[in-house]
Amino acid sequence: MPKESFLVNRIKSVGFALKGAFLLIRTEASIKIQVFIAIVMTAAGFYFDISNTEWILQIFAIALVLGIEGMNTAVEKIADYIQPEFDVKIGFIKDISAGAVMLVSIASTIIGLIIYLPKVI
Repeated sequence: MPKESFLVNRIKSVGFALKGAFLLIRTEASIKIQVFIAIVMTAAGFYFDISNTEWILQIFAIALVLGIEGMNTAVEKIADYIQPEFDVKIGFIKDISAGAVMLVSIASTIIGLIIYLPKVI
């Protein structure tokens, strides 16, 4: 069997990544809420005509929250697959993963407040 070219391999990888993103959005309630918030904040960015720097910070914050939420979901799914029954060690791992989402969400909220609070007041 001939080895696939680099380009074909990259195209397949992007396809797998898109499939994963759609599965995440379609199946996970928390990511649906965060995508909704991302859409609202993007609309707010257009409404308040935020600067290029503010756009960069906002896009980075949104991407970070969604990305970490995706990783949290992956950790939870693999933990449940490895140990379907309650396990203190698995619970510890899942709590740490959820904590990472919380930390990024708090930082993103602060970024949003720094950007929008002066515009609203």
